[in-house]
Amino acid sequence: MNIYVGNLSYNTTDADLREAFSRFGEVSQVNLISDKFTGQSKGFGFVEMANNSYADSAIKGLNGTELQGRSIKVNEAKPRTDRGSSGRRF
Repeated sequence: MNIYVGNLSYNTTDADLREAFSRFGEVSQVNLISDKFTGQSKGFGFVEMANNSYADSAIKGLNGTELQGRSIKVNEAKPRTDRGSSGRRF
């Protein structure tokens, strides 16, 4: 299961997330989202857990807890929807 993790410190690393989530089971993948031009973290990312049981435990155990001074938001990732052009004309 893919898990969304938000309100992260800009200093949080893949290793920090892997360590926090590995307490709940096997972590398959960690993907922090960063600005493609500056490389600066956008303050959120995704963690893939090996199975749904591990993921559910991690969501329940970590949502609202503190990581590097920030109260993190942890929930099941939703599929990205096409946001279209937002009404902009080119």
